[in-house]
Amino acid sequence: MTNVLFRVVEITEETPEIRTLRLVRQDDEPLRVRYRAGAHVDVVGPTGVLRQYSLCGAPDDPRSILIAVKREPDSRGGSVAMHQVSVGDHLKISEPRNLLAVAEDADRHVLVAGGIGITPLLSIAYELYTWGSEFELHYFARSRETAAFVALLEERVEFADRIRPHFGVPRAEHPAVLRTIAEDLTPSTHVYTCGPDGFMRQVGDVLGPVVGADHVHVEHFEAAEVDTSGDRPLTVELDTGEEFDVPAGKSILAVLEDNGIEVFKSCEEGICGSCVSGVLEGTPDHRDNCLTAADREGQMALCVSRALTDRLVIELY
Repeated sequence: MTNVLFRVVEITEETPEIRTLRLVRQDDEPLRVRYRAGAHVDVVGPTGVLRQYSLCGAPDDPRSILIAVKREPDSRGGSVAMHQVSVGDHLKISEPRNLLAVAEDADRHVLVAGGIGITPLLSIAYELYTWGSEFELHYFARSRETAAFVALLEERVEFADRIRPHFGVPRAEHPAVLRTIAEDLTPSTHVYTCGPDGFMRQVGDVLGPVVGADHVHVEHFEAAEVDTSGDRPLTVELDTGEEFDVPAGKSILAVLEDNGIEVFKSCEEGICGSCVSGVLEGTPDHRDNCLTAADREGQMALCVSRALTDRLVIELY
């Protein structure tokens, strides 16, 4: 996937841990690829570390993109380096990919953010306002001081009457708050959530039975934990007829690359969705954190998922 050089033109320190970077193309041309709300991009930082960040600006901005970076205490070099970036520095940015698209047939939309999970939902809120759709944004954070975009959410007309802050609410009390939210929902409502995995599980557990599991849309930041001790070999056939043996302990993606087959990839952890491909025959053993239950029908992430059958026939996108 092609990366384009972008220049940092503005930095805002949202909180002591979170900063936003506004970027424009290095050639100052308008964006070549317009994105839908909920999209994310690959970012290659100054140390060469590649990470994925949600686009949190207004999708109809023709000239710039906005990302938010939280400095993680156990960072492997990505977030710390991004907190050393200055105005005028350059970053390599991929084309946007979208795993959290807005449902156009919903009667209303409920956005539920946990901490830095506000980033993709902010973009969705911009889009829903532009559409004239009914929505509300519930924002959970440890405190007002640790919550990014508070002033923006309270002052901008797009959000002012729709923001529902839940700052300082302990995690154990989140289900009670979510049950209150659920009282006004219908099976035609769509829910969008992003944040820590435990937080999103609570959202799904409480709101899913009301709106339906396929109406809860999730954006993950972390790879799924999987027990690989029982992995066994399998055979993968491409729709072109080429066949490859995939041993236990090696991914389908790695075997294809070893044999000169080009596959889009990025995180290689089942988060970004770059390597998602079609499944024509066989039953995948899904281990990703990027595809919804509906998306998994006929698709799989080649970097982490395997098979419940001895053979898979796949189609590369």
